[in-house]
Amino acid sequence: MEKISRKVFLKRAVAGLAALAVAPNLLSCENSKVVDEQLRKVAPLAGEYDVVVVGGGPAGFIAAIAAARKGAKVAIIERYGFLGGMATIGYVAPISVFAKNNELVIGGIPWEFVGRLEKMGGAFIEWPKANVDFDIELYKLCCQRMVLEAGVDLYMHSAMVGCQMDGNAIRSVIIENKNGLETLTSKVFIDCTGDGDLAYMAQVPMQPNPDGELQPSSFCFILSGVDTDSELLNKCMYHNGINGPSQCKPVREKLLAMKAAGVEMPDFGGPWFNNVLHKGSVAVNMTRRAATSTDNRNFSAVECQLREDIFTFTKILKENFKEFKDCYVASTAPQAGIRESRRIAGVHTVTADEYVAAFRYEDSISRGIHPIDIHASKGTSQVRIDLEKPAYVPYRALIAPNYPNLLVAGRCISTDRQALASLRVMASCMGTGQAAGAAAAQCVANNQTVHQIDTAQLVSTLKEWGTVL
Repeated sequence: MEKISRKVFLKRAVAGLAALAVAPNLLSCENSKVVDEQLRKVAPLAGEYDVVVVGGGPAGFIAAIAAARKGAKVAIIERYGFLGGMATIGYVAPISVFAKNNELVIGGIPWEFVGRLEKMGGAFIEWPKANVDFDIELYKLCCQRMVLEAGVDLYMHSAMVGCQMDGNAIRSVIIENKNGLETLTSKVFIDCTGDGDLAYMAQVPMQPNPDGELQPSSFCFILSGVDTDSELLNKCMYHNGINGPSQCKPVREKLLAMKAAGVEMPDFGGPWFNNVLHKGSVAVNMTRRAATSTDNRNFSAVECQLREDIFTFTKILKENFKEFKDCYVASTAPQAGIRESRRIAGVHTVTADEYVAAFRYEDSISRGIHPIDIHASKGTSQVRIDLEKPAYVPYRALIAPNYPNLLVAGRCISTDRQALASLRVMASCMGTGQAAGAAAAQCVANNQTVHQIDTAQLVSTLKEWGTVL
């Protein structure tokens, strides 16, 4: 039976249009020809592809490049006017972690991106962990160049609002932009939305969250007028310590003492002051509030609270730390950063036990070395477990049972909460994106489903690109 996934799509798609009258047919019609005809009236066909990537963040733009380099005709859908995801829409920094003790853990296209960004003057690599400080605007430009060089079609300023299903196979996605509603068809789709939006629309089962708690959102911002030459900032802006969190301890301890003494201030994490490669400016990560990014009303309200928190903390820093006495908010991120939301229930779910033990799967396609890092949704605490050895991610965590042409990459892959607390970071997301892109192109070339793929061939491709496995 043909259907358009999610009734909400149809409500949005045809609101205020004469096409509203055909909505019932789109939902219930069993004749595919009629369904297609009705859909095209609402959302004309804009492109036919081998691979469509939804979301242009760290996983998404790497996935698109990977698929295109393997010969697939690729499109990427991004709701903002630039690529980069949490790095560029959330000001989350640094890109962490690519190495352990100077030995690369995540290579291939992600590391190529870092190298190109460095040559542009937009990256500073902090060894031995290979955390990457970056210039936000050059990050955007480097993403754009690499994606366009690969021949990927960009659909920016476009929100995915629905998908057309044929059983459990996705036939097309529907996007909305200034052109109106448009349809993109594809043989394989990759969900790199972070929140698992496409998977959710396709009714892929999600991981349960019995206690309902999610890691909090943080609204990052740029402070200028900061004494970045000071001893305090020189120690706090870099994250190349062997052990322990990279938070700025002198500032943290003073803020905690002030809070204990009755000074009113919001909950905070860190704080972390991140190098943006410009003297006098730092990216600040310290705001913290519980949020549900998949609930528009909740997330909107929390972002408003977090924006107030930014200016509250800026005032506190100005008045209590000489290094910040002349500081001001130069920029706030386009949106709050998201640590946790939906995760698919995949063919295999990566557990914390497997992850910490560095269990090597037969179908390992990427690795991670960032600590398991869980921020309390309320208060100022943080749980951190450093990994002794790089952990592995299996291909089976990128696919769901019974969904033949869908892959996911980034923080919505199939993991438990604890493993996610490491794999959610940008370098790890790039690694799974690279694998998903290569896998999608391989499926197209061999006319296979995502479950039929020869993982040995996939691994061979990844190793040719420089992936460390």
